[in-house]
Amino acid sequence: MRLLLNILWLVVSGFWMFLGYMLAGALWCITIIGIPFGIASFRIGLFALWPFGRTVVVKPGAGVASGIGNVLWFIFSGLWLAIGHAVLGAILCITIIGIPLGLANFKLIPISLFPLGRDIVPADASHPALVTT
Repeated sequence: MRLLLNILWLVVSGFWMFLGYMLAGALWCITIIGIPFGIASFRIGLFALWPFGRTVVVKPGAGVASGIGNVLWFIFSGLWLAIGHAVLGAILCITIIGIPLGLANFKLIPISLFPLGRDIVPADASHPALVTT
């Protein structure tokens, strides 16, 4: 089922958001200070390209620098990418077949707004980041 959803996602939504993230990442990488933001954009772009079967967790040890970086990201890139996810999600929810893809777009909004201090891991329940004690 994941493969089918990922292929459908790639065609109707994932590729376009992937291009948006790659553009944002390339613009961030123009300056030396922006390179960490560019790398985060590339990482999330790959997640937006093929999201089913993976999830986002809080990265242990992410501190104040991630919080400050997220503010800069939100202003320059995050808001615009989140708007893209919201618009695509609303359009996809118009059809019954598109509802799961639209909901997936809505789930990507938080990471598009605040990507620093987050890690993308397999959705496998045995992954250490997903195990609760």
